[in-house]
Amino acid sequence: MFRNPAFLAAVALTVIVAVYFVFVADFAFAFLRADALEAKGLGAALLVLPMVGVWWLYHEWKLGITVQRMADQLDREGRLPIHDGERSASGALSEESAEAIFETARRTADASPDDWSAWFHVSHAYEANRDRSMARKSMRHAAQLYRAERKAQRLQ
Repeated sequence: MFRNPAFLAAVALTVIVAVYFVFVADFAFAFLRADALEAKGLGAALLVLPMVGVWWLYHEWKLGITVQRMADQLDREGRLPIHDGERSASGALSEESAEAIFETARRTADASPDDWSAWFHVSHAYEANRDRSMARKSMRHAAQLYRAERKAQRLQ
């Protein structure tokens, strides 16, 4: 995991964003220490950005860790989504193949709406269809279901 290029890129971006937040927070506190009421208002407003950013980073890392755990579990079980089908010269799935993969994944999720692995597959099917927004929403839903399932298992 620690040598995965995507993980290293995420760590690098997190460090860059964290440094940015430190600079913004430093400016915010400098404005808050000023005598002028307008400066204090600007300082308070500037503090919002780092707080929102930290909240966002936390949730993105939480999602990334959960997705990795889901992928590891599916890999151990031999159930990772593998998209076979006709491909273009660039290696992308043809529109017909991507649509067929999506329909299969969608039917599975419709049949088992509380199965996180079905939604994991739907997410990858959306990605194959180049719909990143829905792929991300589906993966977030899969992660919520996965965390709920793990929590239920711990409580038993």
